[in-house]
Amino acid sequence: LPAGGVSLRLCSTRVALEGINKPVIDRIIRVDHAGEYGANRIYAGQMAVLGRSSVGPIIQQMWNQEKDHLKKFNELMVAYRVRPTVLLPFWNVAGFVLGAGSALLGKKGAMACTVAVEESISDHYNSQIRTLMEEDPEKYKELLQVIKQFRDDEREHHDIGLEHDAEAAPAYSVLKKAVQLGCKAAIFLSERI
Repeated sequence: LPAGGVSLRLCSTRVALEGINKPVIDRIIRVDHAGEYGANRIYAGQMAVLGRSSVGPIIQQMWNQEKDHLKKFNELMVAYRVRPTVLLPFWNVAGFVLGAGSALLGKKGAMACTVAVEESISDHYNSQIRTLMEEDPEKYKELLQVIKQFRDDEREHHDIGLEHDAEAAPAYSVLKKAVQLGCKAAIFLSERI
């Protein structure tokens, strides 16, 4: 036993795949990885434009959480042996362009983008939580905890966007709808391809 009398147990980077609904888990992890990857690129684009502004530290704080989310989904992809979406190169560019483009509208534009994306992702995570609860909440306990925590983080980002005048962005409702349609399309494609 090491100092302190606590035993150390080596952990496998893989989980037991017997008994899980592999197609459902593959779809969930693939799309969530893609979503967190895209969110990282959106915040990178926003920081490229607004990083030195008064809202820069707020964007950086949200981006740091997204980096943690992506790291966790990278780990889950290995553990569950899930391949990433082939669309990652596209999400790399599209996410950065969306982030930088919304930031070029100013702080309010960046926050409007944040509200739209995070609302879409929160709703998506809620749908996944329902799916896993219907499947077997005990079997998917760890994955449920991860998704619930990340959903709560996304809700917090949504609320931060609202607190920082997202709704005062030019053509807010049009911008929000357009971003959310893009999110729905990205989710649909990333689950499947």
